[in-house]
Amino acid sequence: MKVTIKGQVTIPRKIREILGITSETEVEFREENGKFYIVKIGKPILKGKFKRLRGIATAQMSTDEIMNLTRVAL
Repeated sequence: MKVTIKGQVTIPRKIREILGITSETEVEFREENGKFYIVKIGKPILKGKFKRLRGIATAQMSTDEIMNLTRVAL
């Protein structure tokens, strides 16, 4: 992994998925005995009209089943 000229690195997808890190998630770096750790701070702050509803669906249906319910039969 390389550090950019701006001091940035890309967190690999697998690690982001394991930690639940999205584009709006805040993280901090912690040092412990000479080792540094990335730590997720709380939940991401979601902005926008529908983003606050993201991830709250409780239906145990597939996307296709949900889409079929929204289609009007002619």
